[in-house]
Amino acid sequence: MPHVVALYRHPIKGFTPEPLESMTVQSDGRVAGDRVLAFRFADAATPEERDGLDHWPKAKGLSLQDFPALAALRTHYDDKRARVRIEHEGAVLVEAALDEAGRAELTDAVTAFVLATPEGRRLGRPGRLPLVLVGDGETSRFQDRARGYVSLHSRGSADALAEAAGTGIDDRRFRSNIVIDGVDAWAELDWQGEVRIGDVTLRTEGPIVRCLATHANPDTGERDVRVLTTLTNAIGQTEPTLGRLFLPATGGIDHASTAGIIRVGDDVHVG
Repeated sequence: MPHVVALYRHPIKGFTPEPLESMTVQSDGRVAGDRVLAFRFADAATPEERDGLDHWPKAKGLSLQDFPALAALRTHYDDKRARVRIEHEGAVLVEAALDEAGRAELTDAVTAFVLATPEGRRLGRPGRLPLVLVGDGETSRFQDRARGYVSLHSRGSADALAEAAGTGIDDRRFRSNIVIDGVDAWAELDWQGEVRIGDVTLRTEGPIVRCLATHANPDTGERDVRVLTTLTNAIGQTEPTLGRLFLPATGGIDHASTAGIIRVGDDVHVG
């Protein structure tokens, strides 16, 4: 039986995931606590609004696509206290609340870290500094796509990619909310209609076409696997695709209401 083997949320867009034992899927199709904060460039501190949802493309702030060294950081977010802790190599880089002083402290520490990395010169380009830590810490709003989705991939697909690449592949590299096992490689790309996971019934949306963020090792931040060309050349895909997107079978854009809860170990029922 297909089942959930891992769940993740990413409190800060472009930063490392937090593993979860259970996650709340909102009626708007986003995961509670996922992408509720983001470090934006100085010239991109105002969101775009599409279909009533705030949205920033990842090119307008810190993301793994352009700053792979971010993967070496470990991010912890305390929802109840609205407090962020960021660690590097086992030591606390910064810990602060989301008040004005805390946001300044977090921004200063992250700016210094990025400037010291090989990609630091990119941060110095016109219009990028000073960084701005945006988001209220509650509203999930900084997904790559304006609509916002739940993302999923199977361990079978990741293992098939690893075999083609000739190296181990960590699930965290793909930044999915849900990882499942018990299905053949790429099976999730063929699903149609409704899929029930735990308490939540989802409907299938589009596949996830991957970007350079997947090249970053989730532990070291180094680009060590050519995921995109492996998917297109070695596996033969037209576009580099791994995993797919979902929305609740019923629901709208209400951030406050809940579609249901998914837990590690939940069975996955397709069709």
